[in-house]
Amino acid sequence: MASVPSLASTVQQRLAEGLSAALPEAGSADPLLRRSDRADYQANGILALAKRLKGNPRELATQVVAAIPENDVLKEIEVSGPGFLNITVSDSAIIETLAARAADDRLGVPFNPSAGTTVIDYAQPNVAKEMHVGHLRSAVIGAAMVEILEFTGEKVVRRHHIGDWGTQFGMLIQYLIEHPHELDHKAEGADAEVSGEEAMSNLNRLYKASRALFDSDEEFKTRARARVVDLQAGDERTLALWQRFVDESKIYFYSVFEKLDMDIRDPDIVGESGYNDMLQETCRILEESGVAVRSEGALCVFFDDVKGPDGNPVPLIVQKSDGGFGYAATDLSAIRDRVQGLKASTLLYVVDARQSLHFKMVFETARRAGWLNDEVKAFQLAFGTVLGKDGKPFKTREGETVRLVDLLDEAIDRATAVVEEKKEKAGLSDAEVAENGRYVGIGAVKYADLSTSAVRDYKFDLDQMVSLNGDTSVYLQYAYARIRSILRKAGDAKPVAHPELELAPAERAMGLHLDQFGATLAETAEEYAPHKLAAYLFQLATQLTSFYDQCPVLKADTEEQKENRLFLIELTARTLHQGMALLGIRTPERL
Repeated sequence: MASVPSLASTVQQRLAEGLSAALPEAGSADPLLRRSDRADYQANGILALAKRLKGNPRELATQVVAAIPENDVLKEIEVSGPGFLNITVSDSAIIETLAARAADDRLGVPFNPSAGTTVIDYAQPNVAKEMHVGHLRSAVIGAAMVEILEFTGEKVVRRHHIGDWGTQFGMLIQYLIEHPHELDHKAEGADAEVSGEEAMSNLNRLYKASRALFDSDEEFKTRARARVVDLQAGDERTLALWQRFVDESKIYFYSVFEKLDMDIRDPDIVGESGYNDMLQETCRILEESGVAVRSEGALCVFFDDVKGPDGNPVPLIVQKSDGGFGYAATDLSAIRDRVQGLKASTLLYVVDARQSLHFKMVFETARRAGWLNDEVKAFQLAFGTVLGKDGKPFKTREGETVRLVDLLDEAIDRATAVVEEKKEKAGLSDAEVAENGRYVGIGAVKYADLSTSAVRDYKFDLDQMVSLNGDTSVYLQYAYARIRSILRKAGDAKPVAHPELELAPAERAMGLHLDQFGATLAETAEEYAPHKLAAYLFQLATQLTSFYDQCPVLKADTEEQKENRLFLIELTARTLHQGMALLGIRTPERL
């Protein structure tokens, strides 16, 4: 089905037609329509137009209102103040527009298949290292942007740029050669499932033991460094052992991402090692084109606006003086691959704000090399730090970084306790309590992250996250479940739109807010701002609470009013369900 024009866009069109009829010299002036507390909408465009036409704004506004023919959308237009237009739409226009949205599986949201191809780089754990709270935001924000962009029509290519290369692997591989059973599992039988916890336990034990030996035994340190050379040279035995570390780590990664209710696919994991074969050529292209120059033996890119505390230029080092490659060489090679191989029109990096300078330099280097241009752009969706309740970076009491899996388990436990309290009232089985506890707990963690502007730090407060009150996912999930409960209790009464009915103020407010779903999604996708979608959904749930206070549904005055109110809450439920799904959050039917 084609996208459904929003009521706001229809009002905008009517005003534009009135402007053109009354003031042809105005051309295609924008009425500057927005939602208003004084009426349904307010148009401010005539003030700027009056300045340009050197006319009296109130008089021009009056002319525009007179030029708009009577229609079934605009109920009242009032000229206010120095030339604002306060616009009230008809009740029938609200319900007819919402009925068209309800008839569409996509709720009337436009789908643009020619939008382009975006490669999203997100969820980037390190091989042989435990995932901690710092890995949470990249995964959660990135996964939400994948869903949102795909829903609006963008072709999205997922990329998980995992840390799977570097000097530490020489130490790990050499230790495994000398202690060959360190990665053996206790699981019985060849087909026995290995848990993520067991995989991580093995990796942790091996890492600590190899690090201790590396720091205390000079001969082992020499052998480990020689093993790095073997790895980089592609030695078959060394690569096979390296692959064991990668495979073991994936067992662990997947267990954490599964707990996060996140779909991570093997083909989408292209780590640092995936670009090894491109590094030399990337350096050659940059040096031959003059984008990079040799400085003290290293291949560097310099920038006029990047200087150190001493005032000297700080370069982006692409190749070290000893011939080794840094992160810049890998990141630039990844850009080449994504632009030339994957035909990306947009590169989106969901990466910690503390890496902003690095990516600014990498993107500028890629522009100078011609890999990025007006048609192919790169953006860093930078995110802030997860803080504890004390406002400091989130740590354990012992000062250690918090393990991500521990944090998720605690969220699920807290949420399950909240669901358990409502068990009898909601008629939930023990299995449903466990399942809903998982959905509520993980949803709470995701929503706390996504409801904050990504670049801001936020406090990780589980007590607040699983609260039934306030701006939490639990509040939204309960709003959805409550609607589903009412619809089940409605019996033979069905949701039916009745445009002929007069609407109560709370019905109008909720209807006008439902109409903004498509525009909100478009803004969220364009600005890479999932917090805007989260804010919209919270406002919708808040409107629903006001609606319940003022508008009985099952005890409505007439059968038609009951059907119309069932229609409004069903569309609200569908909008909540779709919006939450785009944020990666489940909405249980009973809660």
